[in-house]
Amino acid sequence: MHGTPENIVILTGAGISAESGLNTFRAADGLWEDHRVEDVATPDAFARDPALVHRFYDARRARLAEVEPNAAHVALARLDAEWPGDLLIVTQNVDDLHERAGARRLLHMHGELMSGWCLSCDEKFGWTGDMGEGAACPVCTSPGAVRPNIVWFGEMPYEMDRIEQALMGADLFVSIGTSGAVYPAAGFVQTARYRGAHTLEINLEPSQGSIFFDERRFGPAGVEVPKWVGELLQSAQSRPMSS
Repeated sequence: MHGTPENIVILTGAGISAESGLNTFRAADGLWEDHRVEDVATPDAFARDPALVHRFYDARRARLAEVEPNAAHVALARLDAEWPGDLLIVTQNVDDLHERAGARRLLHMHGELMSGWCLSCDEKFGWTGDMGEGAACPVCTSPGAVRPNIVWFGEMPYEMDRIEQALMGADLFVSIGTSGAVYPAAGFVQTARYRGAHTLEINLEPSQGSIFFDERRFGPAGVEVPKWVGELLQSAQSRPMSS
């Protein structure tokens, strides 16, 4: 890579949270926590059986409370705190481990498990504990109109315009713990490359889009991410950023 970058976009996926003990999105058999994705992660599923969908996400919320951020989350929070240029962490994960590690320049493109969305008044708000079918909106008080604030299959990811803008201005794009199989996130590396950014993949194994990356580092995120962050910050301290 030539010189020290100024503007960085980082994409994180399920692999970064797996090391904290959260299951990656889908197992090899295609099931997600023993459920078909079509039964728990689509608008049709929620319309058909809201009780099942709520039980599923209530269980995910309870599991999230049992785990902690790992070394990769902590390293990215350090980079967020110390990096003088523009930085945006775009996560596909719905957990709050980046926040709990201290990251602030963060965007959840697939929504947040610790958040609800009222279908009556369209407000979104923080939520802890069980939600269930009868949950009342804390804003408009409507009962039974609250759903998890999760982007389900068939729905548009959040803040795509902001993500696109950040990618267009990035000098460095880094993908961490992603399969490269889910669009639109899988296409981010091509957008960044087209604009001239250096691209880096950090993953346990090559992703489906590995060929599009200029540089690849394979190994556990908890080992590779802190190592990379340390190198990057040291490089920034020893050399002036390009103007």
